[in-house]
Amino acid sequence: MKPGRRATGALVPLLVALGTLPGGAVAGPDAAREGELLNLLRHDCGSCHGLRLEGGLGPSLTVASLSGKPSGLLIDVIRNGRAGTAMPPWQGMLQDEEIAWLVDQLLTGVHADD
Repeated sequence: MKPGRRATGALVPLLVALGTLPGGAVAGPDAAREGELLNLLRHDCGSCHGLRLEGGLGPSLTVASLSGKPSGLLIDVIRNGRAGTAMPPWQGMLQDEEIAWLVDQLLTGVHADD
């Protein structure tokens, strides 16, 4: 493992478990918080990933581009950021269940412009 990188093998399943209900449905925030999180996608995420999340400084976050990527990996990237890139860690600003909800929205086709 590279210096400064954490082992995420045990962390990823835990994060997924914390943010999901039985059957895989994400335990989502209330309606007001959902609106705030979608606004975050539009403005904060969109500033790097493109206003339609089709890519820019950061990669595309469309359903097609995320297809085949495990939700646990995406949760880990949002939570911890990516060293050596402009992707910051969102832990401390977002709860684990909010991160899991955002990932679920992206993977099921709810985009920032919905």
